[in-house]
Amino acid sequence: MLGDAMGRSVWAPDLEDWGLMGWDHDYFERANLDIFTGRGPCIGGPLCRLNLTSDGSGAHHGWFCDYVEVTSTGPHTECSQTLFYVNQWLADDVPPYKLSAVIDGCSGKGGPTRHRHTGPLVVGKPVGSVSD
Repeated sequence: MLGDAMGRSVWAPDLEDWGLMGWDHDYFERANLDIFTGRGPCIGGPLCRLNLTSDGSGAHHGWFCDYVEVTSTGPHTECSQTLFYVNQWLADDVPPYKLSAVIDGCSGKGGPTRHRHTGPLVVGKPVGSVSD
């Protein structure tokens, strides 16, 4: 789920349905960069909330997510880019033992948030950042 500061959201119930990597690509595997695209209702920019959830299915179902980068655009609208630093396992057998990660930069409580007119909104704190 992706959301804006006004509480509007877009939900992709099966992210693999939005996958661009080809029929033989194995999504959510170690060292993979997975790319997705999809269409949804127009919501405000920049997107500032992410709920990333694994269904926990399959053998060795856990996966580590470094970051999610989202570019949003629509007809007659400016492009908006958000970089969500997740840095978390989505698994029930390794810490933090959660199948979901919620990153909220809309309320200012999701960690350091930076937005420049010339770059993306950055939500969360990258590993190894100056503030570590």
